[in-house]
Amino acid sequence: MKNPVGPILRMGDEVEQVIAAIEDDNPGSAIEVIDRGAYVRVQGEDRITVTEQTLRRYLGADFAIASFGEMMTAFSGRAITSSDAITWESFGHTQSATARGTAARSAAARGTAARSAAARSAAARSGESQSGRQVPA
Repeated sequence: MKNPVGPILRMGDEVEQVIAAIEDDNPGSAIEVIDRGAYVRVQGEDRITVTEQTLRRYLGADFAIASFGEMMTAFSGRAITSSDAITWESFGHTQSATARGTAARSAAARGTAARSAAARSAAARSGESQSGRQVPA
């Protein structure tokens, strides 16, 4: 597998059901399961998802996706969580439009802050205030 992503699960009673849920939520994707004794690595190529709805089918109607973290000791790839699903994707995988927009806004904010800091620093070196007036020494 070139870009394996997915959870690493602590061995326990629910592991088989979690694996089945991941397989159900990723039809057409090859899911590889590597049993290491104390833990199980569950992985797919580039991107896999598991939903709360599917986990509830296997683990019971009261299962909450937030409790999935208790089973997951680690993961490979980038984990994207929502209120009803967890997606693991490779770092080179295309982001969603929402994630791209958020990243672009964050980058723009960092750029604006960096330009403002550079302007303040230059003004301080030249003895000018932010308004452009000379500051007495």
